[in-house]
Amino acid sequence: MEPKPEQSPHHAYPDHWEADVVLRDGGTARIRPITTDDAERLVSFYEQVSDESKYYRFFAPYPRLSDRDVHRFTHHDYVDRVGLAVTIGGEFIGTVRYDRIDDRGRPASAPADEAEVAFLVQDAHQGRGVASALLEHIAAVARERGIRRFAAEVLPANNKMIKVFRDAGYTQRRSFEDGSVHLTLDLEPTEESLAVQRGREQRAEARSVQRLLAPGSVAVIGAGRTPGGVGRTVLRNLLTAGYTGRAYAVNRAFDEGLATLDGVPAHRSLGEIDEQVDLAVIAVPAHQVPEAVADCGEHGVQGLVVVSAGYAERGADGRELQRELVRQARSYGMRIIGPNAFGIINTAENVRLNASLAPESPARGRIGLFTQSGAIGIALLSGLHRRGAGLSSFISAGNRADVSGNDFLQYSFEDPDTDVALLYLESLGNPRKFTRLARRTAAVKPVVVVKGARHSGTNPPGHAVPVSRIPDATVSALMRQAGVIRVDTVTEMVDAGILLAGQPLPSGPRVAILGNSESLGLLTYDACLAEGLRPRPPIDLTTAASPQDFRDALAEALADATCDAVIVTAIPWVGEDGEAETGDGQVLAAALHTAVAGGSAKPVAVVHVEIGGLAEALAAASSTAAPRRRPTTAGTAPPEAPTDRTALTDREAATDRTTETDRTASTDRTTDTDRTTANAPATPHRPAAPAAPEATPPAPEGRPRPGRIPAYPAAERAVRALAEAVKYAQWRRQAAVPGKVPELLDETIDEAGAAALIEAHLAAAPDPRGRQLGHDEARELLGRYGIDVRPTLPAPDPDAAVAAATRLGYPVALKTTAPHLRHRADLGGVRLDLTDEDALRRAYGDLTDLLGKPAELLPVVQAMAPRGVDTVVRASIDAAAGAVLSFGLAGAPSELLGDTAHRLVPVTDRDAAELIRSIRAAPVLFGWRGAAPVDTAALEELLLRLSRLVDDHPEVVSVALEPVVVAPQGLTTLGAAVRLAPPPARNDLGPRRLPSY
Repeated sequence: MEPKPEQSPHHAYPDHWEADVVLRDGGTARIRPITTDDAERLVSFYEQVSDESKYYRFFAPYPRLSDRDVHRFTHHDYVDRVGLAVTIGGEFIGTVRYDRIDDRGRPASAPADEAEVAFLVQDAHQGRGVASALLEHIAAVARERGIRRFAAEVLPANNKMIKVFRDAGYTQRRSFEDGSVHLTLDLEPTEESLAVQRGREQRAEARSVQRLLAPGSVAVIGAGRTPGGVGRTVLRNLLTAGYTGRAYAVNRAFDEGLATLDGVPAHRSLGEIDEQVDLAVIAVPAHQVPEAVADCGEHGVQGLVVVSAGYAERGADGRELQRELVRQARSYGMRIIGPNAFGIINTAENVRLNASLAPESPARGRIGLFTQSGAIGIALLSGLHRRGAGLSSFISAGNRADVSGNDFLQYSFEDPDTDVALLYLESLGNPRKFTRLARRTAAVKPVVVVKGARHSGTNPPGHAVPVSRIPDATVSALMRQAGVIRVDTVTEMVDAGILLAGQPLPSGPRVAILGNSESLGLLTYDACLAEGLRPRPPIDLTTAASPQDFRDALAEALADATCDAVIVTAIPWVGEDGEAETGDGQVLAAALHTAVAGGSAKPVAVVHVEIGGLAEALAAASSTAAPRRRPTTAGTAPPEAPTDRTALTDREAATDRTTETDRTASTDRTTDTDRTTANAPATPHRPAAPAAPEATPPAPEGRPRPGRIPAYPAAERAVRALAEAVKYAQWRRQAAVPGKVPELLDETIDEAGAAALIEAHLAAAPDPRGRQLGHDEARELLGRYGIDVRPTLPAPDPDAAVAAATRLGYPVALKTTAPHLRHRADLGGVRLDLTDEDALRRAYGDLTDLLGKPAELLPVVQAMAPRGVDTVVRASIDAAAGAVLSFGLAGAPSELLGDTAHRLVPVTDRDAAELIRSIRAAPVLFGWRGAAPVDTAALEELLLRLSRLVDDHPEVVSVALEPVVVAPQGLTTLGAAVRLAPPPARNDLGPRRLPSY
């Protein structure tokens, strides 16, 4: 039970300091301020601390706390005296406290900026990272309250506490005084402290997922007494997969005399089980879930899979139930997959866990799969199964109230059994964190993402997360920048996944094409060109080609240094009777396996048309599924797949369809296999081939085992998957040598001057919505970062226009600045190359006659810039995704066709170069159709300067430079709009915490 916060006489209870955190072992705990209501908890906590730990805390034997101690440790002003506690199940397991001191070590108030800090962690929870988490949070609190340094006195024998301070990554000083170690920590975050924090976060969150996927024991709560129902289905699937741990069936409705169910122990509650259960699958109606969660928490369950429905997908009331479910589970240190989840699967040989509604566990493989949709999860499992691809792990998170795609990335990053991570996402709860984790994971293994709900502007039902306002095209560009392979459909995800999991990465875009169909080869060639690859002319082996011919041609292509990948196209041979024969799939697959086994490390894909058994034979070597085990009840067949009428509402149709699809796929494969004849008689068009070898030859060191050759029913699908692999491989090579920000920028940037201007502008107009700077104000601010904006002078009448032109020098431009006409030369709001007074007066008259009075048009005069290419550079801050830098050509290319490129800030020199080259209209900048190339180096420098500005000053929430005229030598920024506002809160720089929606 959480305490009721008491109003402090000095400061209100800071509820924003409350946070759920994941500890080193993967369990969760809650950090919150200590209040006056915590006296009993504090005393109970202290009684459970060893005498040694008490001695280390107080430097003397201190068996119990006095009433005065309890009062002092529970009464805080949340400014100069702050205490935080870590709780599990409502009880303290650790505390930290700081007291502000002056330079002589005496109690003080602001402006003193140093505090003495002390920790105490219950012995049973030492080694779980409790003190490290507390240090992160108390340091953030101290910085918020104006404290810049911590001082700590530690006994030399207290090595654990010294290590906590030493490993935190803060700048620190250490001395030995009066028999104790005196430590001083500067609390300003450093690159090292941030790296330490994120490293701990990664290990803890990965461990929390690993505990869910590899439990030593599983209890299915809600397994029914009769066949059917969700709980009984999960139990049956768990046993059928051959789960290696201990399984239990739990249902409070069981008769007292019931000892087993499906061969496993049956109990009415977890308290009847004589061991601690690691994982509980909850499959009871939503109103019974709180009781089940409490039972789990009180008996030490480590994690939950909640398949029950009736939560946020049902509306506001359900969303509040979901929030309470998460709060309740985390209060006991448990993480949740779900609610409304489809389940989890781990195919590792020493686990073999299928705690899901999937009727058949997938083959063991190297692909990790995460979905936010049970129906999509069903489709992906079925699609991968039909393609012969195996999985390492599967999580279908349902409403994703707790465990998310970010957690799955943390786990996949270090999972040795996963080579490729596939994610179907419908929402991004923390886009900043997602791109950071995806970039790190993609540096070592591919990450393929399908993003649903791309254009709705809202989150799917049940996904209570912040909504990002940035367009989907921008999201896609940012994913690409992070190395994510973004595809549009689940079919494309499967296509890319099986190629990346079974084949080496291509070293370039050069593609060899060979096969026995000229037409199919040409289709493949065209598809390669459309995807930006560099195909060689197809090699036509003719319809008379034998499997040996394929083997020899493939071996030659793999040995050819002028190609980086090979696509094999194949159609059925035509027999003597003129009918297509489709029974040589295994023979052709064996020939291709042989060629791949002896060739160099290049990816190979096969495009085939109705060759029976070929796809299965090509994928056979990657099928490493464990033998299926039946339930432990002797002589009892697994029950039929049940339908869900109680806890779930929308899965039975998907489950039935999947079951039927699996049956159909199995029937088709059986039919193909029956038709296959390895030693078929030779025909004039298809020479005889030897039978398939009994074993696949070993692979050369450093490349995947042969046999994982992906097969595709259409050339476009194979080429698209290969093109994604090519782009990803290029990103990996570039990411190995990261870009940088040129040092020359530092010499021309006045960061302090810009900060002073921003502070003055915001103080002059204290509006939480911010303010738009005027033209001259924007020029002055941008000038602090070396961004020169050409001045404009107002022209309220013809005489003022002439005076302005005389001051600026002819030739000049006359243009309106009214919002509805800004940058609209097509409407006549801009007149260029006015070389003298007469021309200027005529243009002024024409402008006002055509468009309206000067007071409406707000005309200005500006000196002409050198001719060049008009471009647009923008920067904006999205509260969820962060600062984004955008670039495109001015006018129709960016406005009508959406030809705009995006990068997350801060950008490096490489990002800036890629930004201007990634738009489709980029050739215009590089001498298209004989024009002179423009000064792209100057453009890249401008991008770097603007990136630096918005990165240094988050109050700059929007900048638009339009147009930026890029000439063969130099560039000119003709217009600038800058908006300032209080910066949105960032959720990626503070201490570790789990999201709370």
